Amino acid sequence: MSVTLGVIVPGLPHPLLVPEQNEGWMRLRVAYEQARQRILESGADRILIYSTMWPSIIGHQMQADPTPTWTHVDELFHDLGSMPYQFRIDAPFAERWAACARARGLTARTVAYHGFPIDTGSVVALKLLNPDNALPAGIVSSNMYADRAETVVLGKATADALEQAGHKAAVVVVSTLSNRLFTDWVPPAEDRVHSQKDDEWNRKILEFLEAGRLEDVAQLSREIQKQIRVKKVVNFKALWWMSAVMGQSNRFAGHVHAYAPIMGTGGAVVTLTPTREGFGDKEFDEEDVEVFQGERSVLTRA
Repeated sequence: MSVTLGVIVPGLPHPLLVPEQNEGWMRLRVAYEQARQRILESGADRILIYSTMWPSIIGHQMQADPTPTWTHVDELFHDLGSMPYQFRIDAPFAERWAACARARGLTARTVAYHGFPIDTGSVVALKLLNPDNALPAGIVSSNMYADRAETVVLGKATADALEQAGHKAAVVVVSTLSNRLFTDWVPPAEDRVHSQKDDEWNRKILEFLEAGRLEDVAQLSREIQKQIRVKKVVNFKALWWMSAVMGQSNRFAGHVHAYAPIMGTGGAVVTLTPTREGFGDKEFDEEDVEVFQGERSVLTRA
């Protein structure tokens, strides 16, 4: 298999910039370091990131600047400070990735120019999971209008690119669980998950992931979405992508390294290691898709 490890991490900057301000943020910081070690031990030769914090409108974008260099400041939490970075991106793989996406009917292109705004989530994930750029990286955007079919096909195209190139990757999803931020100032020491219901659903998701049931969580994502955030499937579509890249099964050894609130949201660091055991394959509740043929519910007959 071309994927050696799946990793789910939160993208808000607090564990990177100010972990000492809250015990939970520090636990997430330590968990990031544990996930980093898991990546190194997995035999991966690169890191691929799907960040829910990099929205795209038309199609999917792959970062192809070999050495993107900038100083990033988060648009919401600018008071926490700056995040200077220089990353190591595999530009030829980005071109292959985009080509494989197009071959499956998707709209995809690469982006490569100085100053392109890499999102907070990708910056945080790469600085904590790959701080010395030991592994080349790839980053793909999250199309905010993509449905399940389009996102699953993108995952399969990612697997195509890895197989064609003969690479072994750790695939990383940057996403919170529940996503309700506090709108009023909350001192760091008083941070908590926004509501009891959000916390309960977060823990149920983590129970499934701990059991290695990635495809089950992907199948349940719409119901979860209705329960713990506004009705816009953004964060959990990343698990549609991850499951598709990793073979659409529940055959994983899951480990929840940490779970803690970040300014009201539910943040967790989880690793999923492919295994021959686990819960096995699942009968699909929704149609499986190999080639994207457009959104079929947009147009209706008068």
